[in-house]
Amino acid sequence: MQATTKIILDLDTGIDDALALAYALGSPELELIGVTATYGNVLVDTGVRNDLALLELFGASEVPVFAGEPHALAKDNFEVLEISEFIHGRNGIGEVEVPDAQRAVEAQSAVDFLIESVRTYGDELIIVPTGAMTNIAAAMQRSPEFAQHARIVFMGGALTVPGNVSPWAEANINQDPEAADFMVRNGADVTMIGLDVTLQTLLTTAETQQWRALGTKAGEFLADATDYYIRAYETTAPHLGGCGLHDPLAVGVAVDPTLVSLLPMHLKVDTEGATRGRTIGNEEKIGAPNPNARVAVAVDTQRFLTEFMDRVGRVARGFDAQA
Repeated sequence: MQATTKIILDLDTGIDDALALAYALGSPELELIGVTATYGNVLVDTGVRNDLALLELFGASEVPVFAGEPHALAKDNFEVLEISEFIHGRNGIGEVEVPDAQRAVEAQSAVDFLIESVRTYGDELIIVPTGAMTNIAAAMQRSPEFAQHARIVFMGGALTVPGNVSPWAEANINQDPEAADFMVRNGADVTMIGLDVTLQTLLTTAETQQWRALGTKAGEFLADATDYYIRAYETTAPHLGGCGLHDPLAVGVAVDPTLVSLLPMHLKVDTEGATRGRTIGNEEKIGAPNPNARVAVAVDTQRFLTEFMDRVGRVARGFDAQA
């Protein structure tokens, strides 16, 4: 029997988060033990609603969902950026209607669940944040044990390419630069999957049509939502020729780190001035031993896309069809 790695997804459930969720559920190497909701593409309450609804649609309603911190560490409110609403839709999932789930969010907080899970599973667990890093930083601040033992593969940042919300800043980092900075400085095992590699993994309507042709509710949702995402990219980044598979690639690396080439380093995030939100090497630790972070700088695009279509396809076909 194949050994599985336990995984927690920390999602701000927009469209590529939904694809990441499907990727995780379709990966036999992974056991999804929970979804924690953060903010970014949507508010936390909308993210919770989407997570519960999509888990039910994807045949995984047993996976618990936990509500996270609703705003950045240094702020007392959060509003969805206009560009995020344009790319993901007002409901976060491309204006596709998915029925509300028949269950509620867990009473336990996301931060407490994260701390408890690392205490319970240690190295058997990988945490994949794909929105603001607020929940992760809050867990590290509350529990030094979490910081020392959590294995984190996060989608965010841009080391060798420009940001996507400013010339320096990538969106997930931009939502809470203080939290991201705390995470990359204090986490013992941190892997960054940034725009350097995610913009090399693109999906087109040729792939989404494969899901639509299945004739399943899950396949129709994945096709409709992703086509909305692709149309947004035709406006915001027409040179790419498709939509970036940002969050799914982070899950892919959690399954198989050999999909990317990793550069070990000590990272930091700028929190002041014009470059606020920039992810870059920590100049105070140049040459210091034992870097705690690794940054993906190259990706095996075709192998990832093949694995992506295979794994998401399992979910798109529906679990009834696989019985």
